[in-house]
Amino acid sequence: MSNATLIIGNKNYSSWSLRGWLAVKTSGLEFEEKLVPLFEDDHAKTMASETPAGKVPVLIHDGNWVWESLAIAEYVAELKPAAKMWPEDAALRAEARSISCEMLSGFTGLRSQYHMNCRKIFPGIEATEACANDIARIQAIWRDCLAKSSGPFLFGAFSIADIMYAPVVSRFKTYQVPVEGAIQAYMETILALPALQEWYAAAEAETWVIEEEEY
Repeated sequence: MSNATLIIGNKNYSSWSLRGWLAVKTSGLEFEEKLVPLFEDDHAKTMASETPAGKVPVLIHDGNWVWESLAIAEYVAELKPAAKMWPEDAALRAEARSISCEMLSGFTGLRSQYHMNCRKIFPGIEATEACANDIARIQAIWRDCLAKSSGPFLFGAFSIADIMYAPVVSRFKTYQVPVEGAIQAYMETILALPALQEWYAAAEAETWVIEEEEY
């Protein structure tokens, strides 16, 4: 039995759960999942009883409670240094952390309009100005990183930066955001990750429907 448990929300809708899950999964740490369905009856009470901050994801490992996706990623990166989850070069590592923190704290225009939904495709939903600005900034980040690294990931090898932007790739797919060739290739690389394919298959099998997340 694993001594690590990851508490997550619905795989179809919970973008932050995906980030935490991908970090733990790709680190190689063995763990068990505990799914707390989002927005069901008594959801707030259930979440408050399950997690310190009242939200997912949360990693419980050896008696330690770690919440927030980036903190979970940092934790497992230290536990599993062989996974090399950050770039080895100090300058690149700082840049990878910078864009990861930008994802953590920003892009509310994108997140508030284009909700994560792994099961659906919603073409033709015009982005608001705030959402469009976020899309432009994200593509600028990806374009710059890929130009310097030559891919296939943002910093050459797979890193936590790719984990932080994986749900954005999912959103771009769901809402059919038009992108150029290099970015399309990057998105296809992320979507083809075995871990992400596993997440998508589980999301497809879920029966929960959250109406406010559906167009």
